[in-house]
Amino acid sequence: MNQEELEYIRNSITNIADFPKPGIVFRDITSLIEDRRAFLLSVKLIADRYRDCGIDKIAAPEARGFIFSAAVAAQLNAGLVLIRKPGKLPRDFIEESYSLEYGQASVQCHTDSVAPGEKVLIIDDLIATGGTAMAAAKLIRRLGGVVEHAAFVINLPDCHGTDVLKEAGIESFSLISFEGD
Repeated sequence: MNQEELEYIRNSITNIADFPKPGIVFRDITSLIEDRRAFLLSVKLIADRYRDCGIDKIAAPEARGFIFSAAVAAQLNAGLVLIRKPGKLPRDFIEESYSLEYGQASVQCHTDSVAPGEKVLIIDDLIATGGTAMAAAKLIRRLGGVVEHAAFVINLPDCHGTDVLKEAGIESFSLISFEGD
């Protein structure tokens, strides 16, 4: 990875002040995925980092995680595990709840989506508190999958999500960080 590529990716992200509420700066990745070069660079840089790690599957949290996970899975010749919000999966599933700033949320995955011992990489667009990524990791581990890595396009380090993952034995990697958010 070179600084010019990372700066290009950073500059492709639109920052929207006071969304969804006052005081929040929303990091909008839709402008990144609309930019062919930024999107391809993001996918390539994440895939290159994990190319020789023997990844069997990529776990993709809904919804923006689907975008990057599917592209990286294709690059790594890996399967794709969809981590969905409740009510979206048609077969038998397991569920994991996690805390939000105001309340609870939960995610689900199919019970047959991961075989015991499969190495699973979690990929999402952004990590803040780590709640979604940890819920995904717990689902995968309950199925017998091995989760040692998680990758993100954006890290908001002041929210300490990577610390939460580290405490759970998961090494995280992000292309860019936005301090102070």
